[in-house]
Amino acid sequence: MEMRLSWAAALGVLAVGIVGCTTTEEANKAIQSRWIGQPVDSFFTYYGPPVSTFPLNDGGTIYTWVGGETTRHIPAQYQTLPVNDPNKITRTTTETRKNSDGSTTTTTRSSSIGVPQQTVTRMVSPARTEDLFCELQITAGPDKVIRMLRATNDTDGEGLSFSRCAEVMGVKK
Repeated sequence: MEMRLSWAAALGVLAVGIVGCTTTEEANKAIQSRWIGQPVDSFFTYYGPPVSTFPLNDGGTIYTWVGGETTRHIPAQYQTLPVNDPNKITRTTTETRKNSDGSTTTTTRSSSIGVPQQTVTRMVSPARTEDLFCELQITAGPDKVIRMLRATNDTDGEGLSFSRCAEVMGVKK
């Protein structure tokens, strides 16, 4: 019973953590509501310059902006497995008892003699690094006002977040 409660508590904490995370779609909506209609220069003044531009026929421009670059180190994952010990002897005894009401009760007991259980550790996945960043495509009209803005490449966040763009842009759930 105690084991079931601890698993239930752990799953509850995980569910609350996931519900509190912001996705790329939610980050897009929040960023768009904040920046569409604003001068593109205000965005770049606040977050830094674009990495590339593409002129449009109508005099507008498509900007590609990248920010929030960082690297996350993920340690190697290991699993510990039991090893069958050939020197270990297991003794099993079965006792049958006749009860006063005429029924029979059978009890089986096992005991092990020998070296304690040995284990072996194996690597499940090697250590690695992940590059985290947010890439936005920003379309501004000839008047340099943002018409459209969307995340075109959004990695996971640094913590439990599903969106690096949400972290960089300060989107709160």
